[in-house]
Amino acid sequence: MTNLYDPIALGDMKLGNRVFMAPLTRNRATPDGVPGRLAATYYSQRASAGLMVTEATQISPMGKGYINTPGIHSEEQVAGWRSVVDAVHHAGGRIFLQLWHVGRISHGSLLPGNTSPVAPSAIRARAQTVVETGFVDVSEPRALSPAEIRGTIEDYGRAAANAKAAGFDGVELHAANGYLIDQFLRSKSNTRTDAYGGSAANRARFLGEAVEAVLQVWDRSRVGVRISPLGTFNDMGDANPEDTFARVVDVLNEHRLGYLHVVEDPIPADHKADFYRRLRSAWHGVYVANAGYDAERGERAIADGSADAVAYGRLFLANPDLPARLRRRAPLNAPDPKSFYGGDEHGYIDYPALTGSGVNDE
Repeated sequence: MTNLYDPIALGDMKLGNRVFMAPLTRNRATPDGVPGRLAATYYSQRASAGLMVTEATQISPMGKGYINTPGIHSEEQVAGWRSVVDAVHHAGGRIFLQLWHVGRISHGSLLPGNTSPVAPSAIRARAQTVVETGFVDVSEPRALSPAEIRGTIEDYGRAAANAKAAGFDGVELHAANGYLIDQFLRSKSNTRTDAYGGSAANRARFLGEAVEAVLQVWDRSRVGVRISPLGTFNDMGDANPEDTFARVVDVLNEHRLGYLHVVEDPIPADHKADFYRRLRSAWHGVYVANAGYDAERGERAIADGSADAVAYGRLFLANPDLPARLRRRAPLNAPDPKSFYGGDEHGYIDYPALTGSGVNDE
């Protein structure tokens, strides 16, 4: 019987276990979006994950939505990420870059020329972001024109090429949590009447084209997509998520991608569990579940086939050697919420590891 600690393959890449590290925003990049000086240490400490996905990383200056988040659109950013990847590979790990555009979840002060954020439709989210002075309401967005949509798709392709230049093992498209791709997918945030709005097929078009741009650079097995079909974060919702995400899965199945990363959030009640079971059944590739799993739930999900891998977030934040701790049922470090977003090494690289819990630890 397959278990959480068994290897798994993505195409020709063998991963040591099925304990994946979810993307975790840490707000410790420079103001220019270059990964901070401690990032290489932070990620290499966690190299025993079967696969790490980096914190969300903006594909362009217009994709930024929070202070001190990293980018992948300048030479300096690529060089900064290369040092991170080199450290991870030296430690024996595998790492994908998460490609991110926040869309309407931004503030003019974070964007070039203090301009308005962009979105599929000019609908302001009831949400907040973080700027230099603290939390603020997000700005009123404007709708992307067809030409701007094409330009944004090209940004995904350039960012994917930059990720390859930095040495990453692959990329994940962030299509979850109320950011740009998710805004196109869902009816609450997308009221367009052109080829990118209306039907579920039209609303999934932007995601499909972004995937196609990335596949010009990467082998399909080295590309994943993260979705959050029932999530409400960042003022999201959909009139018929069953129909919408059935179409999303159809689009992604056509491309035979490496994996589908599903934020099953909140932890599903019975009717929501049915929704995710149907989604899992419809998806033809590696299914990565993410929903506040612990060791027991993660092991059960792999054993009963409801997931092929499990992505852990906050537990990985505080436990750099999480696979070994889960397998041994060792005590877990408690995460410090005050140090989640921004700061120095405290709550970032100073969580202790177990003795002898490296990448190849049994």
